[in-house]
Amino acid sequence: MNRRVTPAASMPPLSYRALLRLDAIGNLLLAAALARLAERMLALVLVLYALDRFQSPQLAGWVAFAMMAPGLLVSPLAGALLDRIGAAWAIAADLACSAGCILALALLALTRADNAWSLLILVALYSLSNPLSAAGVRTLLPSLVPPAALDRANALDTTIHAVVDVCGPAFAGALFGFAGVATALLAIALLYVAACVALLPATRHQSGAPAAWRGGFLADAMAGVAYVFRHKSLRHLSLSYALYQMGWGILLVAVPVFVTRIVGGGTRGDLLVGTLWAVSGVAAALGALLAGRHGAPGRERAMMALGMLGTALAIYPVSARFGLPGLGVGLALVGFLAGPVDVTVLTLRQRRTEPAWLGRVMAVSIGLNLSGAPIGSALGGALLTWSVPAAFAVAALTCTAGALASWWIPRVHRSGREGDVEVGEHRGLG
Repeated sequence: MNRRVTPAASMPPLSYRALLRLDAIGNLLLAAALARLAERMLALVLVLYALDRFQSPQLAGWVAFAMMAPGLLVSPLAGALLDRIGAAWAIAADLACSAGCILALALLALTRADNAWSLLILVALYSLSNPLSAAGVRTLLPSLVPPAALDRANALDTTIHAVVDVCGPAFAGALFGFAGVATALLAIALLYVAACVALLPATRHQSGAPAAWRGGFLADAMAGVAYVFRHKSLRHLSLSYALYQMGWGILLVAVPVFVTRIVGGGTRGDLLVGTLWAVSGVAAALGALLAGRHGAPGRERAMMALGMLGTALAIYPVSARFGLPGLGVGLALVGFLAGPVDVTVLTLRQRRTEPAWLGRVMAVSIGLNLSGAPIGSALGGALLTWSVPAAFAVAALTCTAGALASWWIPRVHRSGREGDVEVGEHRGLG
């Protein structure tokens, strides 16, 4: 199915202010910001909860695992549901389910009726619906903005992530420390409720026309997995970004070790690590906004490759070989370059997917992309027992490999039709 569109390069770009005035865009991004703030706060509150209430680092690790793994496993099913009921309603369902699970946790904590199993079960249930929002926002955006504005819409979406990464942990730590776990969880549940209310005007919009379903729900989900793996652009895009995310996974464990070996552990080291990542998050927001302003169709592969190669250099030698000043500069560069890479990946995936498949493609692709980070963290942990500089060097190599893989992504013919190459890549998939 080809959609004839005006070539994006010939359309006047919308300013960020004009973009936010488009119908339902402001509501969608506000809902996304509130939901992501709640999610980022919850990640820290749950770890602190397990350590404070049960004095168990092992349980804290399992809670973190339960918050991510179930959602990744069911992401193909979430994608099929997105395409069946529409992205806006699927996001609303996730927000309501998330609020319910967190409210139940808050009530158990308040009444002291909680235990390790109730914590793990409720967190796992919370995780199951998460892919609906994670993929749903990226599925709904292309239906709400003109093609020429998609880069800037994705830039705003990426900026929300970066800002939340900076302020979310700070809010969570302060709320947990001063008010306790029950109040912190209740505040997070209320954020999810507020996000659901903010989303309501966007439920009038659905991402794409209804598809002609050929099989059952499970068959539709598996068809989405097959679509991604048999589509050249999407397959190589997932490989490239997963390799890039491996570098980030290594940094997550390497940076605290690097700082601790120089300044020691304790409050001073923890504060410095948090500050370094906060600076990286601010730089990522700036990079995303600039990428949205200056990005253009046809240059996606070059932007990805240059961003990943620049990231590799920022990791090694800049971060690894010049002490704390080098680490600070390197992480700021890593964050700044992450903005263009993330915006480009999102936009390219949306432009090269047929509308009827977008929900399933987004859900499956996000799961594949996220797989790189835990693999990188496990690899980084093993490397750090041998050599800290070696861990940074391997992180740089994985980013370089991601840059090389990005050149395998096929080019698009400039015929005035968006996706004409991609449609030919997956004929026979339905």
